[in-house]
Amino acid sequence: MILKIGINTLLSITIIIFFIGLYGIILNRKNVLSIILSIEIMLLAVNLSFAALSIYLDDITGYIFVIFILTIAAAESAIGLSIITSFFKLKGSIQIESVKKKSIIGLKKNY
Repeated sequence: MILKIGINTLLSITIIIFFIGLYGIILNRKNVLSIILSIEIMLLAVNLSFAALSIYLDDITGYIFVIFILTIAAAESAIGLSIITSFFKLKGSIQIESVKKKSIIGLKKNY
């Protein structure tokens, strides 16, 4: 038995997933890893909506956007995690508050 899901259901699910990611960014602004993970959830929700609309409209354009967004998400994750790793090696913490405080202190010393 094949389960048929309508376009309204799929778009409702993608909206819920997108707002879960947005809620993760708003709720947890102290940890950089949580913010990056929430951005990834939001991008995957957008990908799901593009794929659902591509199936519904019988068009390949949505799939092309999905490939581009997946590429951008992979690059964003790789660059973000490398920056976090190097910052942790230098400062010993990845909390955003310590990033703000130490970068402001570092700027004042240079002047």
